Amino acid sequence: MYFAEKFLALRFFFSKRKEKFISINTIFSLVGITLGVATLIIVMSVMNGFRKELVARILGMNAHITIYGINEPIADNYQEITDFIKTQANVAEVNPLIDAHGMLTSNDESSAALVKGIKYEDLLKKKLVKDNIVAGDITNFQGKDKIILGERLAAKLGVTIGDQVTLVSPQISKTVIGLIPRIKDYQVAAIFRVGMHEYDSTALFIPFTTAQIQFNLKNKISAIEVMANDIEFSDALGDQLHYNLREAGYRLSVNDWQRLNASFINALKVERNVMFLILSLIIIVAAFNIISSLVMLVNDKMKHIALLRTMGMSKNSITYIFFINGALIGLIGTFLGAFLGTLFAYNIDAIKRSLESLTGSTLFDPVIYFLTDLPAEVNPFTVFLVVIVSLLICFMAAIFPARKAAKLEPAEVLRYE
Repeated sequence: MYFAEKFLALRFFFSKRKEKFISINTIFSLVGITLGVATLIIVMSVMNGFRKELVARILGMNAHITIYGINEPIADNYQEITDFIKTQANVAEVNPLIDAHGMLTSNDESSAALVKGIKYEDLLKKKLVKDNIVAGDITNFQGKDKIILGERLAAKLGVTIGDQVTLVSPQISKTVIGLIPRIKDYQVAAIFRVGMHEYDSTALFIPFTTAQIQFNLKNKISAIEVMANDIEFSDALGDQLHYNLREAGYRLSVNDWQRLNASFINALKVERNVMFLILSLIIIVAAFNIISSLVMLVNDKMKHIALLRTMGMSKNSITYIFFINGALIGLIGTFLGAFLGTLFAYNIDAIKRSLESLTGSTLFDPVIYFLTDLPAEVNPFTVFLVVIVSLLICFMAAIFPARKAAKLEPAEVLRYE
């Protein structure tokens, strides 16, 4: 069926045309579709990877659900509360935490620090930290007055394993000479690199009991971390814990990781959708080139169309012939773009490093983008969606010129021949 039409469509597509501009315009259409599809896949893959890596690092340093006291630390019955939470369904792990801010100083350098007071056994459960120790040994954390800090923070302070650093907390102590901030020296036991600039440059861990003394919490804590059995249901578990804790008489604030990072997650989602729409315009522009290319092809082949009509070929067959011409441009450009975009996305970090070494500039600043590496995750569904959208745009673009060709009257074309 439609064998003759397909044969003629391919002959028209690959034939040498009198007007070279038609062929050039076809090439531009093909290149435009290819670049549009490839760019869309690359950008969507980078944004998918960016979100995945950020979420993995956020959850590697923080819990699925964090429970705080309301306007005050959690009282000295925190052990009772943690035991109660452990009895709840879908709860995997629970640990008390001292979560505070301070200032770390050494070698006449100072830096703001995000301080986490944690027990050694609970620190071992944070695989992102445990598996990314770049200097020292995490087992040294069991010693007295030990500290583990991020690689960039250590570099800024100019310290390495075994060096002393001073932690200054905002809490004050009353002495005979007046009020003074709480200051304590620690020895660097290990240095980690998790690949997220915010944590590598500010985060540090100190022993749990030492943190209670440092921040004047005595038998209190600042938060309880809860890990869910399934991260996908962390919001439901958070609601469940909030209700059960309130029913048990505990007045606490329960927040899952998505709520704590809601603005950030929503910004990524909005940016991803907007980028998809904006980059789709590249394909639409290329589709207009398909229209102009086919219109010129129709004008170039008017005599052929008229002869085919006089030989008995129907309007639908003429429409089909020129629709195939436009569809071929869309098909070739789309699948070539999908191949190149996927290939580029899989090797994007290596390409980025090569470009940085050639230009001598930083293309992906971790201070701005939070991550130290350029991530990309090729999602098959995203690639499929891009291909379908591109083909639909190209096919719709091919309809108008094809119908224009079918409306040509043989008598009008051949009148002066």
